[in-house]
Amino acid sequence: MGKFEIKKTKSGLCKFDLKASNGQVILSSQSYKSMPGCNKGINTVKVNAKDDKRYDRKTAKDGSPYFNLKAKNGQIIGTSEMYSNTSGMENGIASVKKNAPGATIEHKS
Repeated sequence: MGKFEIKKTKSGLCKFDLKASNGQVILSSQSYKSMPGCNKGINTVKVNAKDDKRYDRKTAKDGSPYFNLKAKNGQIIGTSEMYSNTSGMENGIASVKKNAPGATIEHKS
């Protein structure tokens, strides 16, 4: 089962990473000003993770595929790592779909 890890940035903001059961980060959030905002972002990921239409498949300037997970309103709620190929990116999307809905939440300092 996956887990969301919430941590504070050096500037005092909050952000989260969704990790697969093997510990690999599969989605990272933007920075939030407050813990309630960060928790709301996690809940939005859980709600939208299963909907394939919420994944915006992209290509970086160097040609690396990656994806953004978007909320219903079009706002980006998480970004993946850069992948070496499209099939790796699709596996990453499948992993978010599988892990996010039931993921636990862990606070890190």
